[in-house]
Amino acid sequence: MDWAAAQARLRGPAFAPIAPALARLDPGRWPAHDELTALAGGIVTSRGLPVRFVPPRAQQDEGRAYYEMHIAQSGEVETRAENWHDLFNALAWVAFPKSKAAINAQHAAMLEEGGQEEARRRNPARDALTLFDEGGVAVASSSPELLRLIVDFEWKELLWRRREELARKVRFIAFGHSLFEKMLDPFIGIVAKTVFLPVDEAFADLPGPAQVARADALLAAHFAERSRFASPRSMAPLPVLGIPGWHPGTAREDFYDDADHFRPRKKGSESFRPK
Repeated sequence: MDWAAAQARLRGPAFAPIAPALARLDPGRWPAHDELTALAGGIVTSRGLPVRFVPPRAQQDEGRAYYEMHIAQSGEVETRAENWHDLFNALAWVAFPKSKAAINAQHAAMLEEGGQEEARRRNPARDALTLFDEGGVAVASSSPELLRLIVDFEWKELLWRRREELARKVRFIAFGHSLFEKMLDPFIGIVAKTVFLPVDEAFADLPGPAQVARADALLAAHFAERSRFASPRSMAPLPVLGIPGWHPGTAREDFYDDADHFRPRKKGSESFRPK
């Protein structure tokens, strides 16, 4: 999808966290690296290095295995030009600077600890980091009961029958850059990994940017503790197109009867145990 054709879709609710950054870009053309770097003014890695968006290095095959380490050591985020996946990664850095830095710090620390073996094959904790970074959604809620419905795969109960309560007590905040890319041309079956963020009821009344900033701080604290993301099993899945307003079908009750998309939890399966 080209830049101009995407502008209307980028105004959808899934893109709300990155909307302030998008609003600072020229809607008529793809942004250049220096423009993305300007958006990130003041943002630093966990090692205090200014974040800069640069073209990929010439020896890609050699460097890509250490992509996260390169960010930690230099502040340079390799970003392909006119590429949605990489652009959304840059915009995620702008929207979630604290948590992106925390995730990068954990990747770098694990790579330093594990050496070549870790570079060749991610451990379960780094798998969890990657899955959330690519396709995660933060679920901020003042209701443990509603969060439990996600854990138990009670999709129709949560997203249809209790949607008025959902609107008051839960905010779904898209984080993953691959998820943003998929939402440009969404298809039934998109599933995100979740991190639950306990908040008070006043959170829902905050302006959108303030919600994102608070979620960013909470996510950074979450990813500072490895016990909170020991493996992908620590993050419950969520069929994101069921979030009210994220797909035209959410206006109809029968949309939630599609068991291929809104799958029940398998009998006898171990429940997710989000921290």
